[in-house]
Amino acid sequence: MTASSASPLPTLALRAPLPDLAAWVAQFATAEIPVLAETADHLELLRSNEDAADANNLGEMIASDPLMSLKVLAHIAQQRATQPSARLQTDAETVIAALVLMGITPFFRAFGPQPVVEDRLAAQPWALQGLQRVLRRAERASRLALGFAVHRLDPDAPVIHSAALLHDFAEMLLWVHAPELAQDIRQRQLADRQLRSAEVQRAVLNIELSDLEQALMAEWHLPELLQHITDDKRAHDPQVRCVKLAVRLARHTADGWDDEAIPDDVSEIAELLNLSTEATLTLLHEFD
Repeated sequence: MTASSASPLPTLALRAPLPDLAAWVAQFATAEIPVLAETADHLELLRSNEDAADANNLGEMIASDPLMSLKVLAHIAQQRATQPSARLQTDAETVIAALVLMGITPFFRAFGPQPVVEDRLAAQPWALQGLQRVLRRAERASRLALGFAVHRLDPDAPVIHSAALLHDFAEMLLWVHAPELAQDIRQRQLADRQLRSAEVQRAVLNIELSDLEQALMAEWHLPELLQHITDDKRAHDPQVRCVKLAVRLARHTADGWDDEAIPDDVSEIAELLNLSTEATLTLLHEFD
């Protein structure tokens, strides 16, 4: 992954699955990541009036775009790993923290005009729709996870919000760089609602996307806490459960609240929040 990008994106998409996790990591670790057109336009507007930008307003804008958020966090994590300095000794677990550590001028110097995902997928509107669906789900999941964390008085609530926003970034990258494979996964799951995500991912990609996410986060030296909270395999950790349940509920309610899996989600969330089912449902609709 590179921070800035004036150079054009390659137009060839990956059409066949790679053989194993190492191959997928090698493919995606240095791949350019386009961002939303709205994000790219807003960045250029702020670049033209840098004095109007600060870590909070810039960070809040970037945090609405999971792809740009991922780029910023990976950039500063790699900087910290390769160029240790007193200023970069602290992990940046949120976009705002990353901007505070970098500074506004160095940020704009590192991140030039950004490639735009709407341009990248212009010839494949179905792929853009698939990506947008995942992006919307990520935004909802981050909002829900933040609500759970605040209810639990978790001091790491901002990191939990960030983790939920990034939880499905490998699926986002798949829609960008291998849209036909992403579409194959989606169509199989639509045809069989009982099909588990991990099962269909292994069938189509030879890997699970959760394993790819964890491997890429390690490759990019993302903060240990962020890696920990996004690791679904740590099922008993309350912070991991905050994110996992938020992501799950956002997925199951993407088309409404009538999915048959929702009662189980609500039951587990009620247990996490130490509330009744009725109180949990009321709270969920407030969060959403």
